[in-house]
Amino acid sequence: MKKKANTDVLRFVRPNILNLRPYEAKEIPCGVKLDANESPYPEKLSARTLKSIETNRYPDPQAEALRKAYAQKNLPAKIRGIEWLLHGNGSDELIFNLVCVFGGPVIYPVPTFSMYGKIAAALGQRVVEVPLQSGFDIDDSALLSAAKKQKGGIIFLSSPNNPTGNSFSAQKILRVIEESGCVVVVDEAYQPFSARKSFMSCLGKYPNLAILRTLSKVGLAALRVGFLIAEPGLVAQVNKVRLPFNVNSFSQAIAVDSISRASGLRKHIRGIVSERKRLHRELSGIKGVTAYPSDANFILFKVPDPERVYKEALRNGVLIRNLCEAVEGCLRVTVGSGKENEKFIRAIKRTLE
Repeated sequence: MKKKANTDVLRFVRPNILNLRPYEAKEIPCGVKLDANESPYPEKLSARTLKSIETNRYPDPQAEALRKAYAQKNLPAKIRGIEWLLHGNGSDELIFNLVCVFGGPVIYPVPTFSMYGKIAAALGQRVVEVPLQSGFDIDDSALLSAAKKQKGGIIFLSSPNNPTGNSFSAQKILRVIEESGCVVVVDEAYQPFSARKSFMSCLGKYPNLAILRTLSKVGLAALRVGFLIAEPGLVAQVNKVRLPFNVNSFSQAIAVDSISRASGLRKHIRGIVSERKRLHRELSGIKGVTAYPSDANFILFKVPDPERVYKEALRNGVLIRNLCEAVEGCLRVTVGSGKENEKFIRAIKRTLE
């Protein structure tokens, strides 16, 4: 009689995957959703654009129309050619591709966007985390020391940073770019909400600089469209590991249409920035709350007994993000519409006052 096959698949799994915790994006029922840094303003869909999509055909693998539209509206004149631009299924895919191409160690400050570490771990690369300084700025000397000790790798700098909301010192970032000997990726997912200058103006001067952008924060999160902007030689190498047809036809078409009508996106960004300022004032006026300055579309704030505040806000229909594991005593709220922000403020006041 034949022995039964061993069905314990765990013995086939690589050790680094067995020890990996998945990124959990939970859908929690609520009346007001302010936990995921999404825009409160959906983009209008053009019927003509939707009708133009041929569902029986694969999407354009090079996404030429999408890259041209984005380059025309967003890139400096000196780098407006699409050879400076690579499309991704959100920024996450591009982070994955960058680590695939350049390997580790993967160096980044903490706290920051968790996917840098998760992707590095999934790909079996060593991770080096460098704590932020007080005030949530990067420790450029410590980052450079780590890069020197590890003899290269890739450095990720999210500026404005998630979850702290602040932009890092431009001088410190430039020092890391100039002295690290690594590929330095400046993740500008939240830059549209900041008054600080983009690092795009530095492209062409630093061949080891790469910039990440996304449409997810400005009202197009459903599309999952991200961009890598870098020297054409660097883009060409990352393109080698890009999966074919990685951005679907619907996302490409809707993104092109929205980018071509950029005035609508800009109006929504201005509205979010205005609401962010008001929301920061309101939070700062509540006893026991410390609201940190933000250049993004969210605000990090510290409260006594954050677990209770989080649960009470949810009980009142408002979902925010509990970040106690990353930043002690802190919660994060996405800037919503005026009405959503009012409901959030009422919920916090009801809990703390």
